[in-house]
Amino acid sequence: MPFGAARPQYWRVRSSVRAGLAGVASAAVALGAAELVAVVTGSLSAPLLAVGGVVVDNVPAPVKDFGIRVFGVHDKTALIVGTLILLAAYAYGVGVAAAHRRAFGVAGIGLFAGIGVAAAVTRHDAGLFAWLPTVAGAALAVWVLHRLLEMGSKPQASSGDDRRRFLKGVGWAAGLAVAGGAAGRFLTSRQAVAEARDHVVLPAARQAPPPVPAGAQVPGVTPYVSPNKDFYRIDTALIPPQVDPSTWQLRIHGMVRKPITITWEQLLQRPMIERYVTLACVSNEVGGDLIGNALWLGTPIKALIDEAGPLPGADQAVQRSVDGWTCGTPTEALRDGRDALLTIGMNGQPLPVEHGFPVRMVVPGLYGYVSACKWITEIELTRFSDFDAYWVPRGWSAQAPIKTESRIDTPRDGSTRSPGTVMVGGVAWAQHTGIAKVEVQVDGGPWEEATLAATVSSDTWRQWSYQWQATEGDHRLRVRATDRNGVTQTSTPAPPAPDGASGWHAIEVRIG
Repeated sequence: MPFGAARPQYWRVRSSVRAGLAGVASAAVALGAAELVAVVTGSLSAPLLAVGGVVVDNVPAPVKDFGIRVFGVHDKTALIVGTLILLAAYAYGVGVAAAHRRAFGVAGIGLFAGIGVAAAVTRHDAGLFAWLPTVAGAALAVWVLHRLLEMGSKPQASSGDDRRRFLKGVGWAAGLAVAGGAAGRFLTSRQAVAEARDHVVLPAARQAPPPVPAGAQVPGVTPYVSPNKDFYRIDTALIPPQVDPSTWQLRIHGMVRKPITITWEQLLQRPMIERYVTLACVSNEVGGDLIGNALWLGTPIKALIDEAGPLPGADQAVQRSVDGWTCGTPTEALRDGRDALLTIGMNGQPLPVEHGFPVRMVVPGLYGYVSACKWITEIELTRFSDFDAYWVPRGWSAQAPIKTESRIDTPRDGSTRSPGTVMVGGVAWAQHTGIAKVEVQVDGGPWEEATLAATVSSDTWRQWSYQWQATEGDHRLRVRATDRNGVTQTSTPAPPAPDGASGWHAIEVRIG
């Protein structure tokens, strides 16, 4: 009997639960099989990642802000888990519908396949066979659903043997799904850049960074230098792009007199410098932790852009990632003498893959979404009036210098301390300008000046401390910073969109 034909009495599945489980199992097999096929066609052609990428690209800014606010650096994991839950619910319904008429199952799987194919073939640099993982997975799902529904139907549906046979089939399907997905991820990682990164030998810096001075670290405050494993990660990539340095190239073109292309080996021959630079995400809330300080090894991008020769009016340098993401940096900010680097090292190691290996940009004083392109492969000189980078059409500002901000790290909000001297401490930042003063206020009283810790340069955050003579009761502490231009951070609260949050960080502390 044709699979899509109306079913006779034999096909009737007694339990809608069994039919739903059959649908979920078939969807799981589809995803596992697609991961295996995507080893050949490219990991981003797998339907889960392709559809997730479309969601990331098109999600409204308020939804993005909510996700980052709730899940922080785990926002992509939350997206994938949420997508899997929705897919499981959809597949359950497909299974139930297919138990009544098999054509409904084929149609449901076909709809899923159509969405996956459309997402895969429209991704940046989609290959000729980007559609294949979804189609292969869908075809296998149709067969698995057919077999499982057979197992869960008459003539022996009420017997224990039949139930065991059905559950065994679901178990086999789940096992195949897990095995396929795990094998796909494993084989992708084997093809990935982990081994290549392990063999990278970073060149020595011709200019060493200023040493971190004694006293830069205040007890109880976040580390002055953020370890690589703890450095925040906010980007649009569901999985980090895998870029082999042996094939990496950077093309500088557009409004230039002489377009140039450099390879990885040519990049390693260029003069390298090391600098401590603090990076901040524009999505960081007041008092948030989407900020970190690291030692970066790279070559000044100014020299490369000068070699290309920008034409008059080229006020924007559009950086492009290997996955098509773009950010637009003021050309002047790359040539005004600040340590804007084409970076290959982070805290003495090759860049971690999730932080842009093999090459990324680091520009002091600008939020990451307008400057810090990871997995960079292209810089196009153009005008702000001619091109809007990725986040601009989504409601974010085209140019976004980092706002002066400060944060209380200790004591923690809502904590309890004993009466007496309580050390209050935290960090303040005004990258590329520098912090001149930090003040603390208790219960709306006068502002008291804190003690500033030493720092490497104006391109990093600065720690501070304040000795508070705390008395019993509930207290509210606030902090504000003043930069070296004499400008005090604004007290006016503002959300991250469109150009960074503002306001004074406040905490509540109980003494007693």
